[in-house]
Amino acid sequence: MFQPPVVVSVQLLVSPLTQPGFPGTMAYGALAALFVCVIPLLLLLVLVRLGKVADHHVSDRKQRAPVLLMALGSIVAGLLVLAAAGAPESVVAMVLAVVGGVVVLAGVSPFWKISGHAAAISSSAVIAVMMLGPAWLPLLLLIPAVAWSRVVLRAHTVAQVVAGSLFGGVVMAGIWWLLQGWMVP
Repeated sequence: MFQPPVVVSVQLLVSPLTQPGFPGTMAYGALAALFVCVIPLLLLLVLVRLGKVADHHVSDRKQRAPVLLMALGSIVAGLLVLAAAGAPESVVAMVLAVVGGVVVLAGVSPFWKISGHAAAISSSAVIAVMMLGPAWLPLLLLIPAVAWSRVVLRAHTVAQVVAGSLFGGVVMAGIWWLLQGWMVP
């Protein structure tokens, strides 16, 4: 339920929420989710099926950077399509925040297994609070819950989920926040 593609897809769907034209602008969020989440996930599942990647969590650190770079290619193609379609700035800002996250994760992953799950939920929760206000603060409780689950499942160490949570909540959400001030009037 809290897999990064699911969390980020929801984040992209609601990204135009505060802009004029919502809910009609959700189609742009859906288009972004297609390129940012669905296509990369489908390609990953094909690679797993072909035996090129160990599993859909990309548990082998050596396989993470190439998979993330493949995802980045899909995301860049999506940005081009979104630009051509005249997508709202809020959707483009959200996608660019994801690009920042993917680039850093691709650079770190060959050396250390930072938690993408923790990064995704923390960026989504923090951005939702910044976008929708303090009434949404309870979403922040999802961050330790997801981080705890990753440790209990022995997918990550405490340090890896803390790093992922801080990265998503500070860096990725920070990129989104900076772009909001720059792109959106």
